[in-house]
Amino acid sequence: MRGTFTYHNPTKLYFGEDALDGLKVELEAYGDNVVVIYGGGSIKRNGVYDQVMSLLHAAGKTVAEISGVMANPTVEKLREGVAIARAARADMLLAVGGGSVCDYSKAVAASINCDDDPWEKYFVRSEDVDCEIVPVGCVLTMAGTGSEMNANAVITDPEAKIKVEYGFGVEGMPRFAILNPQFTLSLPHRQVVAGIYDSFNHICEQYFSDFDNSASDYLAEGLMRCIIDNGRVAAKNDQDYEARSNLMWASTWALNTLLSRGKTTDWMVHMIGHAVGGVTDATHGMTLAAVSLPYYRFIMEAGLPKFVRFATQVWGVDAAGKTDREVAEEGLGVMEAWMRELGLAMSLSELGATEADLDDIVNGTFFLKGGYKVLTKDDVRRILKESM
Repeated sequence: MRGTFTYHNPTKLYFGEDALDGLKVELEAYGDNVVVIYGGGSIKRNGVYDQVMSLLHAAGKTVAEISGVMANPTVEKLREGVAIARAARADMLLAVGGGSVCDYSKAVAASINCDDDPWEKYFVRSEDVDCEIVPVGCVLTMAGTGSEMNANAVITDPEAKIKVEYGFGVEGMPRFAILNPQFTLSLPHRQVVAGIYDSFNHICEQYFSDFDNSASDYLAEGLMRCIIDNGRVAAKNDQDYEARSNLMWASTWALNTLLSRGKTTDWMVHMIGHAVGGVTDATHGMTLAAVSLPYYRFIMEAGLPKFVRFATQVWGVDAAGKTDREVAEEGLGVMEAWMRELGLAMSLSELGATEADLDDIVNGTFFLKGGYKVLTKDDVRRILKESM
């Protein structure tokens, strides 16, 4: 392992069926004004909202709400939330939901005391945070994004048809996160499998780079095998608590900044997937699934030794009597079979994209240089056509 790094993650986790008890402890550390942020109302139907509000009222908190956070939070929703949080004089924000709600809450938290327009400052100009960030806590109701233990947020501008990611630094990470797998059991099956693939691809993005013998890659392989095995169980029975709890825990570790230490990372599947989402408003995990295999087959030759390792160590491919290329291709073939077993979207057309959308998707793609190939716009167009 050749990298030089410092690792620090300040987010405190409470995990398990009694995890919400941790909220009582955490609330003591913050002021009276709490803004609860959630999505379309599923937390009211499954009882999580009532449990959270009961604890807040018992702690004597004054509560305001930001509801209706969508799967791909928009710039206008961000501005709306900032106005509500300012009017409430928020001492903390409590995100109750999945990755979109957690992402959105981090963006609001860094914008409350910002004198500039947050979309322009953070997501367009990529300027540093220079104001106080309001503390965020998360009560997670969907596993997949890892947003509960990192500093990132993704916001969409529907008019420009772009999704942009921004990292708010260590101070922008949630102070704590409540992870009760029971809270995820009421999710629609499609969201469950989308989250499974999202977490799996987070690991792939950090795995497919470099050729040194990195400890991070050994950790990544173990987490991928965990997601593969438990994903199969959840695909057949999404009420299996053990499988869902393993997936929730693996998802957190997939993107809490640990696996990327000491190495470069790729993230081009996410960059293309974000661009697809900016045009189609499709579920994030499904956009990743639709473009992953065409992308990995496109870069496979450039990273062949790692793809061979991926095939043998993650998917159990027997390399005896086969060329490296044959082993790598077989590994991606087994991965494809697993993805189909989960019921993922395997093409952009399934997400509503057409050939007419390709220019917007290409133009909405941000280009990074950490993977095995540095892509051009023509490369992205070719990958997208293979994804149709």
